[in-house]
Amino acid sequence: MEIMDQTAGSDLPPVLHKSSRRVSWLLVLVVFLVGLCAAGAYFWTNVGELVETLAAREVAPMPGLSPEDRAALSEIQSGQQKASDELAELNRSISAQLADLTRMSDQIAALTLRIDSLQNPAPTASPPHVPRPTPGHAVSEPTKTLVRSSKPQGPVSVGGAPLVSGPKPDEP
Repeated sequence: MEIMDQTAGSDLPPVLHKSSRRVSWLLVLVVFLVGLCAAGAYFWTNVGELVETLAAREVAPMPGLSPEDRAALSEIQSGQQKASDELAELNRSISAQLADLTRMSDQIAALTLRIDSLQNPAPTASPPHVPRPTPGHAVSEPTKTLVRSSKPQGPVSVGGAPLVSGPKPDEP
């Protein structure tokens, strides 16, 4: 009782004067939730095995079932087994088709790349560039003289008719 009297007389906030009962309930709740999460994680990872185990387990014949009900139950179970086998086969077939599709997609990508490389050839190697000699070292070439055709002094007849030439401006 001395501890309670000491806490009541201290200047602690009123929230801390409460008993530890609330803390213990909170701790129990947290431990329960952690356990629940752990169990959920375990069953989540093993749900496939759990379903297979439940499906594989035969239903024990119940004493209250008639022979007709037992026959119907066995037919249903065989139908479920057959459907399960067909689903497994379909899953295998889909996986094989997906692998083939991936392989064909890779081949198409490689062929497309090859077609692009053939349509746009790589630049061909140009002949090595021969540097021109600099003007100081250039070899002088002989200059060619242009021969001009001589112009006739007077009018020229192209059609064969005689031309009458007029007086020349320098003659009186």
